[in-house]
Parts: sequence; structure tokens; C-alpha cells
Amino acid sequence: MFKTDLKQYLNIEISDSKLNQFNKYFHFLIEYNKITNLTRITEEKDVYYKHFFDSLSVIQSVDVNEIKSLCDMGAGAGFPSIPIKILYPHLEVTIIDSLGKRITFLNQLVKLLKLERVNIIYDRIEKYAEKNREKFDLVTARALGKLPIILELGMPMVKINGLFLAYKSKQYQEEIELSKKAISILGGKLEKTNIFSIPHSFGERAHVMIRKIKKSPLKYPRVFSAIKKKNL
Repeated sequence: MFKTDLKQYLNIEISDSKLNQFNKYFHFLIEYNKITNLTRITEEKDVYYKHFFDSLSVIQSVDVNEIKSLCDMGAGAGFPSIPIKILYPHLEVTIIDSLGKRITFLNQLVKLLKLERVNIIYDRIEKYAEKNREKFDLVTARALGKLPIILELGMPMVKINGLFLAYKSKQYQEEIELSKKAISILGGKLEKTNIFSIPHSFGERAHVMIRKIKKSPLKYPRVFSAIKKKNL
């Protein structure tokens, strides 16, 4: 079913070897989740659609073949970057997370799936962003926080003409309204928002895409306590 739906809804032809990688991913995630809480979603179909399919839906909004470098902020159990990397092995992927147990899981997962050019960074996002400005073609954030907050964390790392993509729920319009000032200050421009449904009634999603048109001021991102206390 997953293979058929990838073809029907995302126009993805997936090989048996890549399906096997997803199978290994699922089983490793479920086993690891028994000792370390990584996700509340554990039923196989739920994982395949709420995590894997949702992650891969990015191709509805971005031509991933044109992307060389991807930074995934706060990926948790590897979403969306690891599913994207499985299908697009040419990508140089950087995952940033500040929780050691997730970093341990991700390092083992990358080794299990034999993925190359995946950089797992154990750090706070704002600290990493300070040293890696205008570095990535695409920066993603999924289930990480409200748009004004994640924009300040991520936009400084996006290359000029690159994209920041936030995976959002149906409440995206309110977040966009609250983010207009942040988008402008950080050198971005709202490019478009794509709305789509995950098959089998697994919900409606939105991709909010911000194009980087000029450099972000050097004073951003601020320390996280300041970002959370007063959004841009």
C-alpha cells in the first residue's frame, strides 16, 4: 500500500531496496522506543503515513533533485530528513538535536541504514546557527514549535535564494500572520503555502515556504530564552 500510494500521490517510484530501508527504520524505531521515548506513534500504518509519508510530502513543494544540502532542526527520531535522505541519497544532510538520547538513536539508525553524508549534530540549534550562517539550500522544521520561533532559529542558516520549509497543521494561517515581522527582519519572503491531505484520512498538512532574499542580521538568532520570551 505504501509503495502504491507513493506512486499515486507523490509520483515516487520506490525500489525494493529502499522499501527495505523503511522496513528496517520502522522496526528499529519501535524496538528503540521501548527503552527510549521517541514517538507516541507506534502502529505500523500510522508510522508509515504520519511519519514517513508526511516527511516525503516535501516533494510536493520542493524539487529535491535541485537541493544539495538539507538541515533538519530538531529532527527527533529523524523526521523529515531521514526518509528524504533514503529517497534522495545525493543530499548532504545535517540533523541538529540537543537531546543526547535522540542523537544516540540517530547515529545508530544512520549506521543501520548505511546512509552516507549524514551529519548528526549534538548542540542547541541557536548555537549551531551562530557558526553556520547561510550554509544550507533547504532548512526544515517539523513539529518543533511556533513559526516565529523556528524562523529565528533556522533562517540565519539558509543560503541566499535558499528555502526555509515548515511542516504545519491546519492552523498555519494564524502562525503566518504572527510571523510577518520575523520573516522580514530575518531576510525572508513568504513564497507560498501548499496544503495537502495524507492518504487514508491521516490528516491535512501545510508546507509554509520562506525564500531567503537577503542575509539575516548577525544578532539573530538570540539565545533561546530571549526568543521564547519575546518573538520577533
